[in-house]
Amino acid sequence: MDTATQVRPGRPRCRVAPSVMALLESARHGLLGASEEVNPGSRYVAAHLAALRAAAAVVAARPTTDSGPRRRGPKSVWELLPRVEPALAEWAAFFAAGARKRAAAEAGLPKAVSAHEADDLLRDAETFLSLAEEALGAPAQPLLPLRSAG
Repeated sequence: MDTATQVRPGRPRCRVAPSVMALLESARHGLLGASEEVNPGSRYVAAHLAALRAAAAVVAARPTTDSGPRRRGPKSVWELLPRVEPALAEWAAFFAAGARKRAAAEAGLPKAVSAHEADDLLRDAETFLSLAEEALGAPAQPLLPLRSAG
């Protein structure tokens, strides 16, 4: 059976494009990396970026039906997500609100993120990835730890 095909109770068989599957896999690897980070800021950044990749997968898999006036310039994935998957609108708002904190952590500000905040975001990003996979009808696959060469 093709790994990009999944049958879920109540959901039709769904074919997920390889590019979308690659984004989901990248999100899973990002979460694994985040879970191994000792520094809270780095853990927060990695978890937030993993959620961003999961959201990008959903947006990439679904065409937008924007009939309103077009705004110039790119839109954030967090702006596009509610349009293509309304069930994830609250998650989009949640992660969009954390973008400034992520930027502060990326800048290396020492008190930008506490260990508690980083752990909470990691758990939230894991939940969000599962919901994104479910929305796409994609197979949820737990990650095995990467082996280091050597």
